[in-house]
Amino acid sequence: MPDPCSGALAGNRALIIGGATGIGEATALLFGQRGADVMVADYNREKGAAVADQIAAGGGRGRFFEMDVRQEESVRGAFDMITRHAEQLDTFVFSAGVLRGAYDAVADLDEEDWAATIDTNLKGTYLASKYAAPLLAAAGTSVILLISSGAGVRGGSSSLAYAASKAGMHGMQHNLARDIPGTRLHVVCPGGIATPLKLANVGQGAVSRGEDPEAAMEQARQNLGEPMGIARILAFLASPEADYVRSTVFTR
Repeated sequence: MPDPCSGALAGNRALIIGGATGIGEATALLFGQRGADVMVADYNREKGAAVADQIAAGGGRGRFFEMDVRQEESVRGAFDMITRHAEQLDTFVFSAGVLRGAYDAVADLDEEDWAATIDTNLKGTYLASKYAAPLLAAAGTSVILLISSGAGVRGGSSSLAYAASKAGMHGMQHNLARDIPGTRLHVVCPGGIATPLKLANVGQGAVSRGEDPEAAMEQARQNLGEPMGIARILAFLASPEADYVRSTVFTR
């Protein structure tokens, strides 16, 4: 069935960080279908390049850039390459994320799990935003979409580190919007979505309760939302039609 919004993002130069899997992958593919010039960035070269190739195979414009958001040198190097491809960005999506220390009480939470989660989710947001800012400002008007989580804003995460990192992302929004002229910024808080990260977390929860993780994940696949559902929201937010939308957006 043809996409009724085909072409809605024509000419939009979009960078999707964490675009190799989950919500990021779905977003990159949908943006490509809707006419955007999609730049996929991820530490996973094989999967990220495959997403860019899939966009191109479908007649869209897709390009992959390897980036480890935990390391400034890697982020800076990737943006050096991105700048050679596009001198400005219309849309910046940060969807990279990990969840470590699930189901550990604070007394049992390992510092390595805390640091790994904060480094990817929160420090990664800072580093990527730092180098994306000049490209977004150069566009005149732009959109930033940070993928946070209701777990970091409304509570309920299985991981203290994950909740803290996502709450930190949520708290960055007003400063970022102020610092980048012409940008419209949204923190998007998905609900229960069947991403690889979420399904792995469901499996961990089952193990902690002495249950079958495979059965738990299969049930979750049937009950959770699809990443493409979030991608459609992000595609709308990136479009001119969302010009009147502001601040945090919660989804199912």
